[in-house]
Amino acid sequence: MDDSLYNAILTVAALMLVIAFLILTWRIVSGPNSLDRLVGMDGFVAIFQCSLATYICWSLNTTVANAMLVIALLGFISTVSVTRFRKRDSQ
Repeated sequence: MDDSLYNAILTVAALMLVIAFLILTWRIVSGPNSLDRLVGMDGFVAIFQCSLATYICWSLNTTVANAMLVIALLGFISTVSVTRFRKRDSQ
């Protein structure tokens, strides 16, 4: 594959990730209750993993693959713990 085409595809992917990050940030800040904020944080963890995968594709450097695994595990554990011990929001 041509290098300029490869870089163009990765640039488009990175721009889409930035737009998704901005939308999720708005969801986290303006969420009407804590469950909406939790869903936004789950999306944030997924977007961060996708951005690390894009970085791996861009630089051809796989040293951050272990960090991706740690982020995935922390995201899962935090989601389970928050949903387990979450109290109802006041109506």
